[in-house]
Amino acid sequence: MKIGFLGYGEAARAFHDGLARSVLAYDILLDNDDGAMREAMKLRGAAPVAIAGLAEADWIFSAVTADQSLLAVEPLLPHLRQGQVLIDINSVSPGRKRETAAAVEAAGAHYLDMAVMAPVHPKKHATPVLLAGAPAETLLPQLQALDFSASVVGPEPGAATAIKMVRSLFVKGLEAITVETLLAAHASGCFDEIYASLSASYPGLDWPRFSAYQFERTTRHGRRRAAEMRESGFTLDALGLHGALAREIAAVQDAMGQAGPGHDAPLAETVQSVLDKRAGQGG
Repeated sequence: MKIGFLGYGEAARAFHDGLARSVLAYDILLDNDDGAMREAMKLRGAAPVAIAGLAEADWIFSAVTADQSLLAVEPLLPHLRQGQVLIDINSVSPGRKRETAAAVEAAGAHYLDMAVMAPVHPKKHATPVLLAGAPAETLLPQLQALDFSASVVGPEPGAATAIKMVRSLFVKGLEAITVETLLAAHASGCFDEIYASLSASYPGLDWPRFSAYQFERTTRHGRRRAAEMRESGFTLDALGLHGALAREIAAVQDAMGQAGPGHDAPLAETVQSVLDKRAGQGG
C-alpha cells in the first residue's frame, strides 16, 4: 500500500516518522521552490511529487493549515481515482469536513474524517485518533495494524471532528485564560499574589508545571491553535451557540503565537518577555 501526504508540515512529518516507510508528499511550498521543504522531505525519505503524483497513493493524508483544508483538496480532485482514500486529519469544523467529503466522494474516492486528539509528539502516528465516515469500520483494522490508536465514532463525516472542536474549546480556552490572567497579573503588579492564590485554589493543577506549559504551548503553537479556534467558532455558530467565545480565544492564541517562544527562563521572566513583545506589536 502506498501512502501520500497532502501538506508536509508538523503533523505530516510526525505521522511519517512514526510510520517509518517510504511515502509520496506534496506541499504547496514545493511550487515556490522552497528548499527547506524539499530538504525536510529528503531528510525523512519522502518522495516529493506534484499534486497529480498523489494519484499513485492508496491513502492520502490531508494535513494542511486549517483555513486551507478544502482549498488544498480542490486541485487534487481531478486526479483522485476509485478506491483511493483521502484521510482528512485537519482540525476544522464538521461543516467543512462534510463539504470536503462531498467533493472527494463525487470524484469517486473515499473520505475519512480523522480527528487527532492530542499533540502528535511524542507518539507520532500512534497519537489517539477518532474516525468517522463511510469507510471508517473497514479501515479501522488496517489502521490498527499500522499501530494507529484509532476508534470509530460514527459513519457520518464530521462526527469525529465535532468531538475535537468542542473539546478544543475547553483546552485552548483554558490555555488562553491562564496566559492572559498571568499577563494581566504581571502588568498590574500583583503577579505573586495571583499566582499564590490560584496555586492554593487549584492545587491539583500543579501550577509550576501547568502555567509554564500553557506559555510554552501558546507561544510555540499559538498561530496554529488560533486557526483551530476559528474553526471551533464556526462549529458553535452552526449549533446556534456563542462562536464569538472561540474567536476571542483565537485572538489570544494568535497574539501569543506572534510573541514567539522564548528561552527557558523562570515563569515571571517569560511573562515579562511576552508582555514586552506584545506591547511592541500593539497588543
